[in-house]
Amino acid sequence: MDVKSTPSYLYWLFCQFELITCSYLMEPWEKVLFYSFNLAMLGLLLYTTYVCLAFHASSAFQLLCSFLGNPRENALSVVK
Repeated sequence: MDVKSTPSYLYWLFCQFELITCSYLMEPWEKVLFYSFNLAMLGLLLYTTYVCLAFHASSAFQLLCSFLGNPRENALSVVK
């Protein structure tokens, strides 16, 4: 894609978003609330994905290490 056409492409995507969500019919204060809510939900989704992905990757790594014969000691084996 050409660098000069990038702003026009982003504007086209924004226009498509407004058409799909019918937000072009909203008043400016309604758009602010609508876009704020959407951005907040997107932020929460990205944060939750980041946290859960890190947790699952850590669990998968521990499971892989235990399969390969390098078990990590847990707190119970240290106490016993």
